[in-house]
Amino acid sequence: MGSFTDSPKPESGKKLKYAVIGGGHGGLAMAGALSMKGYSVNVYNKTAERIKFVKLMGGVQISGMMEGFGRIDRITNKIQEAIEDADVLMVVIPATGHRYIAEVAAKHLKDGQIIVLNPGRTGGAMEFRAVLKKAKVKADVVIAEAQTFIFASRTVGPAQSRIFGIKNVVPVAALPAGQTERVVSALKEAFPQFVPADNVLQTSFDNIGAIFHPAPTILNSARIESTAGDFEYYHEGITPSVAKVIEQMDYERMAVAEALGIEAISAHAWLDSAYGATGGNLYESIQNNVGYKGIKAPGNLQHRYIFEDVPASLVPIASIGDMLGVQTGMIKAIITLGSGIHGVDYWATGRNVKRLGIAGMSVKEILDLVNHGEK
Repeated sequence: MGSFTDSPKPESGKKLKYAVIGGGHGGLAMAGALSMKGYSVNVYNKTAERIKFVKLMGGVQISGMMEGFGRIDRITNKIQEAIEDADVLMVVIPATGHRYIAEVAAKHLKDGQIIVLNPGRTGGAMEFRAVLKKAKVKADVVIAEAQTFIFASRTVGPAQSRIFGIKNVVPVAALPAGQTERVVSALKEAFPQFVPADNVLQTSFDNIGAIFHPAPTILNSARIESTAGDFEYYHEGITPSVAKVIEQMDYERMAVAEALGIEAISAHAWLDSAYGATGGNLYESIQNNVGYKGIKAPGNLQHRYIFEDVPASLVPIASIGDMLGVQTGMIKAIITLGSGIHGVDYWATGRNVKRLGIAGMSVKEILDLVNHGEK
C-alpha cells in the first residue's frame, strides 16, 4: 500500500459516496440511515439471498430512533460493483469476516478510499492491513476501526431495520494514528458522533462488546435454548451474578491495556459516555440503559456473540496478556466455554499475537507500529 495523503475530495458540493459492506443487522441500519441523511449508498453482501428483498424494495425501511425509507443505489453480491465508485467503505460484518473482505476487495481498491471497520473488535485494523500488505495492494487507502457500532439495531423484516439506540460518542482510530483526524473529518458530516481515539490499541481495548456479548450469552445458554431467546438480553439476561463475571473480565481487559500503556475505559464509564446510562455499579447502569430496552437475546447459540466475539475479541486480549505477563483467568474461562459449546478450538482459530503480526514485540515496538506505521 502507498501512503495515504488526503481525505477523499468529491466534486464541489457533492457528498461522499458510501459502500456498506454487509447486509445484516448493522449493515442494513447503516445503509438506510446514510441514505436518509442524503448520501448515495451501495450495499454489498456475500450471499445474494440475504439481500434479495432489499433489492426488490430498492432500499431499507427504517424504524425506531429514525423513521423513513432509505433508498439504495446498488445492491449486489459482487464486491467490485459495490466499491468501485465509493469514497468510504463502511465494513459492517462480524469481525471474523474482515480477513475475507480484505482478500476479495484488495485488487479493486482505489486511491483515496477510506475503509472503516464498524467495529474492528480487537485488532481488526491490524489484521486488515496485514492482508492488504500480503496482497501487495498499491492503492493509497487508509484503514480505520470504530471502537463500537454506532447503532443498537436489529433486522425486523426482509428489508426492514429497527434502530433501538444511537450512541452519543464513538471513538475511531486509523492505522497509523496520524491518519485519524482525516478519517474523522471525512465522516463527521454523516456521523458527528465519531471522535478521534489515540490509536487502534485504544479502540481495540475499548471494545466493550468483548465484555457484554460472550459471557452473558454463554451464561444464559440454557435459557436461550429453552426459550429460543425470548427474553430481554441485557435487562433480563444480565443479573447481578452475571454482572459480577463480566465486571471481572472488564478488570482483566483494562489490565492488559494498561500493560500496553493504554488507559482503557471501564464498561461502567462507557455506558455513561455512549448512552448516558448511570448507576452505582455495572449491573445498575445496564438496567438503567433505555437504549437496551426491547433487545432480545440471540435465538440460538450459533451466534456472533460467541463465534465472533470469542475469537476476535477475547482471544487477542488473552493472547496479548500472556505475552505481557498479565493474568486473564475469567476471560480464558469464557473462551474455553465458548470453544466447548461450538466444538471449535477458538484458541487455535482466533486473533492471537502471531496473526496480529506482533508476536515477540516489545511494548515500544507495538506502540511504534500503531502510532507511526511500519518503517
